[in-house]
Parts: sequence; structure tokens; C-alpha cells
Amino acid sequence: MTALLWQPSQAQISRTNLHAFIQAANHRHGLQLADFDDLWSWSVSDSAAFWRLLWEFCGLTGDLGARDLHDADRLPGARWFPDGRVNYARNLLAPRPDDSEALVFRGEDKVRRRVSFGELSAEVSRVQQGLQALGIGAGDRVCGYMPNMPETIIYMLATTALGAIWSSASPDFGVQGVLDRFGQIEPRLMVTVDGYYYNGKTHDIRDKVREIAARMPTLEQVVVVPYVGVADQPDALNGIAHGVSHAVFTAAHPAGDIHYADLPFDHPLFIMFSSGTTGVPKCIVHGHGGTLIQQVKEHVLHSDCQPGDRVFFFTTCGWMMWNWLVAGLAAGETLMLYDGSPFYPSGSVLFDYADEERITFLGTSAKWIDAIKKAGLEPKKTHLLTSVRAMASTGSPLVPESFDYVYQAIKADMQLASISGGTDIISCFMLGSPISPVYRGEIQKRGLGMAVDAFDDQGQPVRGDKGELVCTKAFPSMPIGFWKDDGDKKFFEAYFARFPNIWTHGDLVEITEHQGVVVYGRSDATLNPGGVRIGTAEIYRQVEKLEQVVEALVVGQDWDADTRVVLFVRLQDGVTLDAALCDAIKKTIRDNTTPRHVPAKIIAVSDIPRTKSGKIVELAVREVVHNRPVKNIEALANPEALELFRGRPELMT
Repeated sequence: MTALLWQPSQAQISRTNLHAFIQAANHRHGLQLADFDDLWSWSVSDSAAFWRLLWEFCGLTGDLGARDLHDADRLPGARWFPDGRVNYARNLLAPRPDDSEALVFRGEDKVRRRVSFGELSAEVSRVQQGLQALGIGAGDRVCGYMPNMPETIIYMLATTALGAIWSSASPDFGVQGVLDRFGQIEPRLMVTVDGYYYNGKTHDIRDKVREIAARMPTLEQVVVVPYVGVADQPDALNGIAHGVSHAVFTAAHPAGDIHYADLPFDHPLFIMFSSGTTGVPKCIVHGHGGTLIQQVKEHVLHSDCQPGDRVFFFTTCGWMMWNWLVAGLAAGETLMLYDGSPFYPSGSVLFDYADEERITFLGTSAKWIDAIKKAGLEPKKTHLLTSVRAMASTGSPLVPESFDYVYQAIKADMQLASISGGTDIISCFMLGSPISPVYRGEIQKRGLGMAVDAFDDQGQPVRGDKGELVCTKAFPSMPIGFWKDDGDKKFFEAYFARFPNIWTHGDLVEITEHQGVVVYGRSDATLNPGGVRIGTAEIYRQVEKLEQVVEALVVGQDWDADTRVVLFVRLQDGVTLDAALCDAIKKTIRDNTTPRHVPAKIIAVSDIPRTKSGKIVELAVREVVHNRPVKNIEALANPEALELFRGRPELMT
């Protein structure tokens, strides 16, 4: 029986948005919904009624039109609210007191800023006028090569209010990584910074900006925001084609009214990029209405964010969680922005931020939680954290031991929401529920309005066992498609080729007896020794229990007409991978899984390659192990780490 770790009290439940929404659904539609599972069942069986009620309940602005869903059974091709008109930015800038805090920003220990709602609106107006002066309008692309700072949100809102399309990447991306992304979508304007701070160091990126601007011929303007203090120096922008400072770009434009284009529900809003570790990144196009209604649902119902809540998620602008975070403005939240290392000057920096700024919702990654656990941090002894009522984790599966750590060492009385979805849907398939229990190792619930299931290889639902994560009905944040994908051919192959008219996501999951979800990792990285299907997360859960192991990566190696499991481990400083430790690793895996999970080879490495958003790249390592080329190392934060896996003599026998 899976351990119960947290149960909301009846008083806590009665104060939630979810409780109020259940009452609204019962009243409007004559229902008798009693709990989350009742609500989820109704939300997928009568999805049109659910999404319309949600729009009204969240106070969203726009017209959904007369029709709910056109071509419901044609995936891809189904269209939500095809007669609707909406503007994403208008909803994020919905009126509130000018002196209320909209944004709070920390750039490590170097920069602290606060932006009121009035200041935010004024700056959006000024930037928007600069865009209009260039003739930028609906359908044009504007990109941000930016840290997670206020100006990034300002330029995004100014862009999307006009109906132009926004795309972003973090400034730690290399030149080719930026060109591989932005070069495909041909932007007219790029906004960037002079540099950024990371781990206490200043990184000047102007040389990278010069090269990018020179190699991207569609750019008509490159706006440089001063962040590290060099953009305002004389001749600081020399050599940057079409380069101007943010001050010059906005100088001629006093603050005024913001123009909001009246747009179709599925008008392009964002272009997101796949990780690109096995080829040039796919350009995934998301629409105004679907992104808005889906993300606000996740903030208001699943995260129980109220107007005035102070909401944080550790993210860069190259990860979809940035897009998720900014949607909180539409729920009346104050966004807590942070740029830099979450371990500088210590592993307590995010908890310091939470206490000092009274953060109510604290979002981070599973890897960060594991790292502070192994560092021995006990925030409940060093911090108050009285304001924090929910903590969220994503990026990779949160292992059961990390659930234990959160409740034992961070805070006992709060909701722990492990969430999972993807850039593909710019939202989540599985999330938290503030009115439901938290069970050890389980994501609490499937997303409302999301017909999520687990399928076996024959396309039949499975329970209590691993299956392919699918969504059997259309949902509003399903992408419009891929950029310049003639006839949606690549889009179809990516998500709909395996099971007709069903979204197949590429994760291996189990739906539990509590109607929760366990994620076992990417199904395309699934191991098949002896024909037995094994999720990589099953092995990580066991290996990373051991204090000697910092992190691990597992791949399947083609060997002797079968697949053998190869485990790479990064060890704590001073620890050697000797026979005793290998035996301990194998015993831990065998005792808690099956003999099939036990690796044939265990190999120590000094680093593990990961994407810019911190995800380990099993597929790229698998290619290197098999001496095949990795098509796009620019997607990696530490591409040099791949060489640690190439030509290993241990893999030759």
C-alpha cells in the first residue's frame, strides 16, 4: 500500500478554487460532483461544458463564439472554439491597481527589482510602440535571447498583444543553438542582453550576439537590454548589426494605451522548440486561446493560486515553464522571477527568497530537490517557510525518496505537486490537486479536461502496469502544428501515427489505484532486455537512493542479439566505483525491482550531459555508445560531457 504523506483538512479544501468550481459546476449543470475524481470524469465526458465554465469562472476576457469543438474526432485537425476571438496579452494585463506588485526579480545576489502593475503596463506600451514603428504586426516573429527578467515579459506582452509571435531562448545557448532555433522562424526583431550572471560570475554575451545578428539576415533590429552594466558604455554595441539599446528603442515613445489585436482563438502565440538532441529542434506552434485557458486552469484549479499570491518557478526562458509561469498574471498573481544558479551563493538561496518575499507557491525541478537532499540541507530547521502552501516539481520524475525528503526536511503541511507534461503541449497532462491526498511517489491526478490514459502495445487501457501515455480526446492547448510543416506530415508522425486519432506523448506511465500517475521515463528510451519493457526512471529511483551516487544515466546497448542495460554513475567527490559499491548498486536495484533491471555494466563518469533546461539526454548518450553521430550538440548545456561516453573499453566486452 502506497504511503499517504499529506491530506488537506476539510477547512483547507473549503477555501480552494477547486471546491468553488465544483459547486459552480453542480449549480450550472445540475450535477452532484463530490470530489476531484468526479470532476475529472465530467470534465472529459462533457469537455465543452467544462472549458466554457472554466473560462467564465477564471474571469477570462474574449468571446468563445457559438461552436465548441469542430472536427472533434480528427487528430490532428480538431479546433476548439473556431468562432472565438481572444488576445492572450489582454488577459495577462487585465486591470488591477497600478501600485500592486506585478513582478519581483532577483538576479543572483547582483540585482533586485520590483515592477508594479502600472510600471509593467507603461513599459509594455512603450515597447509596443517601438515594434509598431518597425511595422511589426500579426504573424511577424519576435524573439528573445534573454534571462528570466522583467524585460523578457515586457517584450513578450508587447509582441503578443499585436498578434506577432514570440519565441525565446536563454542566453547560455551557444551561437549555433540559437541559429538552429530562431533561424528557422525568421524573426524581424531580437531582444537580448549584454550579459548575465551565473554562479557568481558575469558572462558577457555581446560577441555571441554579434555573430548571431550577422548570420540571421531577417533581423531588422537587435535591442540590447543592459543587465550586467556594459550595454550603457560608449561603443558597447559596436559591431552588432542593427543594434540599439533598450533606452534608444523606447526613447521616442511615451507610455499610453496598449493596442490589443482581436485574434482567432488559435492564432499563433508562441513558437516553442523541442530539445533538439537528435536533430534540428522542431518548431512547435501554440495558439492564443488554447495556451491561455489551459495554463490559467493549471494556475487557478490545480495550483489553487489566488489573486495576490506570490508564485515562483525556477526556470530559464528556454524552458516551457517560463511560459507557464507568466500566465499567472492572468490569475492576478505576483510573479517571482529568479535568474542564475539555484545553488549560489548556497543551496539555500531559493528558500531565502521564499522567506524574504513571502512566496506562496514554490516551483522547482526534481533534480534540484535531489541535489539539496544529498547536500544534507534541512530547510525546516533554517527557514520559516510559513507562506509556502504548495511546492511543485517537474523536469523529470520525482522519486519516492524525494517525496519523503520534502515532507521530512522542508515542510510537513503543504501540498507537494509533482507535475508532468511538456513543451509539446505547453502545459501538463498530470498535476496536483489541492483537495486530494499526496501519496508517496505519485503525481496526484490527471489534468482536468485531459482524457489521459495508459495504453498497451495493442492500444488498450492498462491499470496497475506500465503503458504508453496517451490523450484520447482533443484538448485546447494541443499545438496548432509545426512551423513550415507542409501538410502537417511531421506533426502527424510525432504524435498521431501510433494510435489513430489519439495523441501519443512518448512517456511510459502507470495509472494507480488512487487515480494518480507514476512516470517511468521516456518511452523512446525504454529498455528491453530479453524483451522485458523497463522504464529508465525505475532504475534511477533505486540508484539515486545511495549517498555515494550524485546522479545516474542508463541506456540500452545492443549486444549479442539482445539489449543489455548499461548504467553510468556520477559519484560524490572522493568516492571510487569499486567492487563493493557495484555490488551495493546491483543489490539495491535487484531487491527493489527485478533481476532484469540490474545493469550488465556499471561505469563511473565525471559528468552527465543534459539539455539547457537540465534534463539528462539518454538518447544522445545511446547514440555515442553505438558510435553514431549526435545531430545537434548545440542543444546541450555541457556537450563536452558526451566525450566521456565515447569508446569506453568497458563496453567492448
